[in-house]
Amino acid sequence: MSFLVDTDTCSAHLKQKGRVSNRFLQYTGGLHLSTITLGELYAWVLRAKAPPSRMQAMREMLDDMSVLDVTGEVAEKYGQLQAWLLDAGTAAPGMDLMIAATALVHNLTLATHNTQDYANIPGLRLVDWLAP
Repeated sequence: MSFLVDTDTCSAHLKQKGRVSNRFLQYTGGLHLSTITLGELYAWVLRAKAPPSRMQAMREMLDDMSVLDVTGEVAEKYGQLQAWLLDAGTAAPGMDLMIAATALVHNLTLATHNTQDYANIPGLRLVDWLAP
């Protein structure tokens, strides 16, 4: 099984939360990251008060993951989802919707603790590695 890992799950892994880090080991070779998530992670590790070890830990994590770009196909899927949600009277945060579109285009399950942010997206498979 392959996963697109959301920012919150990556940061939990980088903070060495046991069960999340175990999942990273369990699914080595099947973990992917959106460029959107990568940007959010860079913002986190480059904060003024962030320890230098945070950047090193992120680089090591990235060695075991593939980064998926926002392509034309992902942009089209985003547009379809956004139009459907707007027509249904439901909004979804833009960046989360782009991450969801990436997961759908690549047929990946999204690993996130923020399942409510993605609950209205049709066809998206979710898993929460931080849930008790």
